[in-house]
Amino acid sequence: QVQIVESGGGLVQPGGSLTLSCVVSGLTSEEYALAWFRQAPGKEREGVSCISSSGADTVSADSVKGRFTISRDNAKKTVTLQMNSLKPEDTAVYYCAYRPVVSDRIYWQPWSEVEYDYWGQGTQVTVSS
Repeated sequence: QVQIVESGGGLVQPGGSLTLSCVVSGLTSEEYALAWFRQAPGKEREGVSCISSSGADTVSADSVKGRFTISRDNAKKTVTLQMNSLKPEDTAVYYCAYRPVVSDRIYWQPWSEVEYDYWGQGTQVTVSS
């Protein structure tokens, strides 16, 4: 059974930075992609960033481009989301999602939740002064 555990959330002031981490275990495939989604209060969950199996291919939502960076360490089975220049509208619960893949490019609709097989429980990020 694939298990996903997120960490690194917290309270930060506008303009600050946070680093989220997601560790996966019990993998069903050696080739897998990971993505970060978020859900703000009263809103639907939305895609934030996605990274391919080797890390060579990434995609990010327009709202976070230039501020958030996704990366992965396959040896540690970890994906990291470096979040800089945080804004109050970034406040949300951030989720990590997993899917096995057959190619090292992002060939699916990365923001479609049904494309992912397993999800973490989420970590809260609050941006407020």
